Amino acid sequence: MEIVINHNKEEMVIALTGRLDTVTSLDLLKAFNEEDIVEPVVTVDMKNLEYISSAGLRALLSMKKELKTKDKVLEVANLNKVCTEVFKVTGFINILTVK
Repeated sequence: MEIVINHNKEEMVIALTGRLDTVTSLDLLKAFNEEDIVEPVVTVDMKNLEYISSAGLRALLSMKKELKTKDKVLEVANLNKVCTEVFKVTGFINILTVK
């Protein structure tokens, strides 16, 4: 999986390409934890994500909880059909902010 992180004044954007699974979710959490997040919003762009597993969902939930302790918000954007279906079936469509 490819992880590209960009910062601007309004948000930090994490663009994901490939598969977010058991192995790559650890890479995502590592990259997330290494960032100095000063923006109020972190957006995970899933436009190029082919697959997300339960481990990937747990990573997103962990990121949301961590950001909440810092009064920051996690959003997910550009869900494709596959990811939208996973979010609906698991209820994550109601847990995470989807834009």
